[in-house]
Amino acid sequence: MGAVKDEIYKCETCGNVVLVLEGGDGDLVCCGENMHLLTSDEAKAFSDRMGKPGSP
Repeated sequence: MGAVKDEIYKCETCGNVVLVLEGGDGDLVCCGENMHLLTSDEAKAFSDRMGKPGSP
């Protein structure tokens, strides 16, 4: 299975977060480990913490 557009992944080691802009085959890897796919609740909580583009 691969990454799907608009999925959000997080590295459990360093905290790096990736939003998939274009899906594809393969796994997302960071710090030598597969990244964790956020659940819809986790993704919503994360996006709520992020500022909207163009806002202070």
